[in-house]
Amino acid sequence: MSVVGFDFGYDTCYIAVARAGGIETIANDYSMRDSPSMVALGDKSRTMCVGAKSQLLTNLKKTFFGFKSLLGRKFDDPIVQDEIARLPYQVKKGRDGEVAVEVDFLGKKQTFTPVQLTAMLFTKLKDTADAALQTKVKDVVISVPVSYTDRQRHAMLDAAAIAGLNVLKLMNDTTATALAYGIYKQDLPAPEEKPRNVVFVDCGHTGIQASACSFNKGKLVMQSCAYDRSCGGRAFNEVLAKKFAEDFKAKYKVDAFTNIKAMLKLISESEKLKKQMSANTNKMPLNIECFMEDKDVSGSVDRAEFEELIAPYTKQIENVLNDVLVSSKWKLEDIYSVEVVGGSTRVPIIKSLIEKVLGKTPNTTLNSDEAVSRGCALQCAILSPTFKVREFSVTDIQPFPIKLRWQTEGDAGEMVVFPQFHAVPFSKMLTFYRRDSFSVVGEYDGTAPVPDQHIGVFEIGEVRPKEDGSNQKVKVKVRVNLNGVFTVASASLIEKHEVEEEVEVPMDVDQSKEDDKKKEDAEGKEEADAAAASAAGENAADGEDASKSEPSPKEEPMDAGEAPKKMEKRIKTVNKTIDLPITPVIAGCLSRDKLESAVELEKSFVSQDKQESERINSKNAVEEYIYEIRSKINEELEAFVTEEERSKFSMQLEDAENWLYEDGEDVDKPVYLAKLTDLKGKGDPIKRRKVEYETRPRALEALGRSLQLAMKALDSYKAGEEKYSHIDKTEMEKVERLVGEKREWLDKNTQLLHGLSKTAEPPVGTQSIRNEMTGFEALVNPILNKAKPRVEPPPKEKAEEKKDEENAAAPAAAAGESTQKGDQPTVDPAPEVNGGAAADPNMELD
Repeated sequence: MSVVGFDFGYDTCYIAVARAGGIETIANDYSMRDSPSMVALGDKSRTMCVGAKSQLLTNLKKTFFGFKSLLGRKFDDPIVQDEIARLPYQVKKGRDGEVAVEVDFLGKKQTFTPVQLTAMLFTKLKDTADAALQTKVKDVVISVPVSYTDRQRHAMLDAAAIAGLNVLKLMNDTTATALAYGIYKQDLPAPEEKPRNVVFVDCGHTGIQASACSFNKGKLVMQSCAYDRSCGGRAFNEVLAKKFAEDFKAKYKVDAFTNIKAMLKLISESEKLKKQMSANTNKMPLNIECFMEDKDVSGSVDRAEFEELIAPYTKQIENVLNDVLVSSKWKLEDIYSVEVVGGSTRVPIIKSLIEKVLGKTPNTTLNSDEAVSRGCALQCAILSPTFKVREFSVTDIQPFPIKLRWQTEGDAGEMVVFPQFHAVPFSKMLTFYRRDSFSVVGEYDGTAPVPDQHIGVFEIGEVRPKEDGSNQKVKVKVRVNLNGVFTVASASLIEKHEVEEEVEVPMDVDQSKEDDKKKEDAEGKEEADAAAASAAGENAADGEDASKSEPSPKEEPMDAGEAPKKMEKRIKTVNKTIDLPITPVIAGCLSRDKLESAVELEKSFVSQDKQESERINSKNAVEEYIYEIRSKINEELEAFVTEEERSKFSMQLEDAENWLYEDGEDVDKPVYLAKLTDLKGKGDPIKRRKVEYETRPRALEALGRSLQLAMKALDSYKAGEEKYSHIDKTEMEKVERLVGEKREWLDKNTQLLHGLSKTAEPPVGTQSIRNEMTGFEALVNPILNKAKPRVEPPPKEKAEEKKDEENAAAPAAAAGESTQKGDQPTVDPAPEVNGGAAADPNMELD
């Protein structure tokens, strides 16, 4: 089972995995740890992440980014309208009032929602994780901003489902950061001690989040949070870009506000300048070549001017820090430390604000960019049954108050079921008295700063009145689950049923006496029967005592105060729980049919991307071969091709290149493969001539050396040397015949190859020569390397040798017997020396 965490950011994404060695952030196919949150649609395929960012300016209208802020929102949402003003591509209102983009893709106009664009990005992240782990990734934990509403969380879950991912948990950014911080801490206070209070500040690309949390050993409890969606690093970049655009308009008479590409380029350069100012107080220059209308522009800014420009946003950041301090109800001395993450926390003024408001110098214990993804991977490992992780409980919070509202005939009401900062996950049981099916509506309380208060409608069915027409008691369980999503988890009612059962009841005295008399009569009859059986037993043939039977049980005397009892049938009322069906209608959640349709569409896109990738690779292979062989036939292969052949082949390569950029620009993969095969049919023989020319002499030399060794062995045999005396004459004749045949073959081909032109095809190749040598050695070597047979000694010597072996083995056998008798080894008596005295190992004998 894979253990993966995704940090899905507005600007970039990070992927962390849990392995045996710990948590690791993996790199993408460009060897980068951060993957841009971008999706680009071409004519026939999609490009995501780094590839999409690289073509942003050339494919501006079909490269999508910033869709994280559009996820789960209506088109008329003020936040959506603010985002649309920043985007270079067209955004329109969909059929149900949702956000949509329309684009030409695969030869037709298609409409995609932010959920589908997010699913495309997740597909790429999943492929990157698959490649790193060498396995299919399925289960994942994904980060979301703490400000995400129920609707946005549902949209995120739908996007993951379309990409084929199973989300174990949607985790708030600051909660993931807190987990990454606390799980490795060995000095946390014990559960019964006062907790350690830490504030986490995450200032990212589009906003700032701050959360207060308490740590005990093995436990993390989030206390409160605050956020602002408009004062992140992007706002700082845009302030700088606006300042320079106004300067350039006055100085160079170019208006960047009217040119989207120029403005995107200016924002990108402003971001680089902002990063430089974080480490320098001097005035920093900005230079852009061919900015607009073929004009080069330049400007400069220092840190003091920059901080003055972003003063409105720093005020908002200060408000967020004050809000989290107030909502946590902590005093400054209660805070143990402040931890900062996020790229924008590197701006010096933000660190100064943190120290000013929270009274602590901000720490950078965690990796500012990767902390969230690492926390998600840790949470995935905790939830995974295949990973063993130190026990660490995480209690999150609900950022907005949630109320439940209901409306029936003569009964309407509402109540806040989960107040702000309530613990998550959590369930509550509510009781309703109804005689018909009814609905409850989940909403955010009016104090929540969300544009759409509605969460969903939950219809509870199959409620019917009691037999007497009165209301049923219906139990409704509401829950905020691990993903921070509100739901009506279950509904049930209690039905009462009457059943008949036997129970013990006391009897009156007269009835008791009558029963006793009946019992005595029965016992007298049993004793008479027993006596008769005893008499019959005495006359038995086997002589056994037939009276040995168990005596009749005697009733124990009853206490004076204990009343007699009897069994009586009575009617008992029992309760039966009946589960009721719940039909949810969730705002912003895809229906089953739409979700299945989106999954199938995504699968078809993945298949199309794969086919297009293979087609492009085939095209690139043709182009690569053309450039490679063209340069070689004029350089290293020049001596191995005739002038006429080179001229014809060069013409063919030029025609292939022209075809590649004209008629062959957009053909299928088999056409490219056929073209490549045709070109290799002309070019590979030339390359083969060079290889043959360089390797053939060594092959001929090796074959000649093998023949010489065999001939030397034949000469030794003929001279009567001991080494080959054991080889049969017929076998040596076979060797001599083989040597002659191979020598003849070698001489013949050496003569043919002598003086052969480099441009001519050789009559025999290197591989053929090697095959001849291998075949020759396979026949000859077993004969020449045959081992001599072992010479047996004469019978007399053999008998003496056997006797010596038996004498040498006798002491060892005796020693083995002495240690094998019984459980304990026996000790032999010491040998007698000089009249029976035991031999002293230290005593010398005369």
